[in-house]
Amino acid sequence: MFLTDNILIPVSLLFRKDRKAYCALKRILGFYPRHLHYYKQALMHKSMHQRTADGQRVNNERLEFLGDAILGAVVGDIVYRHFKGKREGFLTNTRSKLVQRDTLNRVAVEIGLDKLIQYSISSSSHNSYMCGNAFEALIGAIYLDRGYNCCMQFINERILHRLLDIDKVANKEMNYKSKLIEWCQKKKVRFEFKIVGQHRERSESYSPVFDSQVLLNGIVCGEGSGYSKKESHQAAAKIAYKRIRGNKQLAEQVFAAKEVHKEPVVQSAVAEELPVAVEASGTSVVESVADTNYFSEAAIISIPQLESTTQVETSLEEEIYTKEY
Repeated sequence: MFLTDNILIPVSLLFRKDRKAYCALKRILGFYPRHLHYYKQALMHKSMHQRTADGQRVNNERLEFLGDAILGAVVGDIVYRHFKGKREGFLTNTRSKLVQRDTLNRVAVEIGLDKLIQYSISSSSHNSYMCGNAFEALIGAIYLDRGYNCCMQFINERILHRLLDIDKVANKEMNYKSKLIEWCQKKKVRFEFKIVGQHRERSESYSPVFDSQVLLNGIVCGEGSGYSKKESHQAAAKIAYKRIRGNKQLAEQVFAAKEVHKEPVVQSAVAEELPVAVEASGTSVVESVADTNYFSEAAIISIPQLESTTQVETSLEEEIYTKEY
């Protein structure tokens, strides 16, 4: 089918004004599009504010949604067949690494997709995932234009065999927030992810930027910023994880703080076997003394007294296998 199209479509392009677009996509995809309008939409960022004659918005967000689902299915299929005998957790983690935004951004740039995206100049300064989003939209366009099998062939032949080593990616540490939480739970270290600031970027887009801190036993071990809360948490977690693993003096300070700040048992509550109320972000949660002591000893969750404007995330909100958008 591709061979026939690659012969017939170039002949028809001799008489078309948009032949440059067809040829540019051919270099990326390995085949000529049948319906160019899908690909044009996939490369249209919302910052262009394009609308149809009847007022409908034209951008790549809907195709991004579709492409995300198709890409997950295709990569899941490939990972399942490639790693025979591996358990579900390993397969899920590997798929997450292959479709995470950082990976998709890099792939999009390496295949030259970034040069075809239409966007306003101001949006490029803050949208760090624009290329990765466009790549997902491209997968959605391929699916509508050619079907699932073509998506599978494109990912296999043009991406995995040329740009990504699936075995190397599978063994690469990806989610620093998950890694840091895993380390803290193993070492019984209290941790907090806090949004400590928010400001607007000085540009036409005036986009919000979030500032985060990671505290281990009350000690600030990492700071990070991002255009979403998750992005800022990941940035802070990456710094904290590398510091705590590579700085012996900092690790000793964290462990020393653990001993110093051990909370005493509430004697009156123990004697009377009364429930203890714990304040969590303004919401009262009543737990038994035994449960309260467990969380204090295991140090799985830290609930400091904060102003209402401060936001805290704990391990109860963490997804071990995440896909950061």
